Amino acid sequence: MSEAPGSGIDVFYPIVPDADWLARLVPLGVRTVQLRIKDAPREEVRRQLAASLVVTRAHRCQLIVNDYWREAIETGADWVHLGQEDLAGADLEAIKAARMCLGISTHSEGELETALAAEPDYVALGPVYETKLKVMKWAPQGLERVRQWKARIGDKPLVAIGGITPQRAPDVLAAGAQSVAVITEFMTAPEPEQRVREWLAWAQTTRASCRSNRISEAAQKKRPAP
Repeated sequence: MSEAPGSGIDVFYPIVPDADWLARLVPLGVRTVQLRIKDAPREEVRRQLAASLVVTRAHRCQLIVNDYWREAIETGADWVHLGQEDLAGADLEAIKAARMCLGISTHSEGELETALAAEPDYVALGPVYETKLKVMKWAPQGLERVRQWKARIGDKPLVAIGGITPQRAPDVLAAGAQSVAVITEFMTAPEPEQRVREWLAWAQTTRASCRSNRISEAAQKKRPAP
């Protein structure tokens, strides 16, 4: 699946720490990007969100704002992603009133129940594999957990995150994820832009394969029964 139906989420979903990183990567052809700003004053957050919206709109890229839902509403963003702690303090009615789409992180069965109660537009699961971004209290989930999560959430898009590489990504999608979120894998590369180009080449191939499969499935449905 190249793009979750109605969600605007591409199969390749990079996460960046600031507007400068976003401006470096989006013009390469990124279709979905999350802006994950940490511990910044509200004015700085608004400034970076506004700058990021200019870039993403110019390049037809979907911007997803991590955590800062108030600033996202104020600046006119249309997607927000919440972790479990931020979800607990968020005004979901205000988010819905602003007609924003919502993604939520999950790491356990209990967190999945909490997320589904909020009626998100997508669910994220991680870490699928071991990650070096930060110390996690959650063990790697593995592909079987990806399958279980997809069975639980049904038609909602599932975003997988944590330790995913272009080599691992096909197995993650085959297990049921619609999109793979990536941070450390490209940010720590000697040439981050080149690594993102490699991801984009993989994404293009994956989109083409998905389109071919959909065409084939449609043709099969049109064939008369024997």
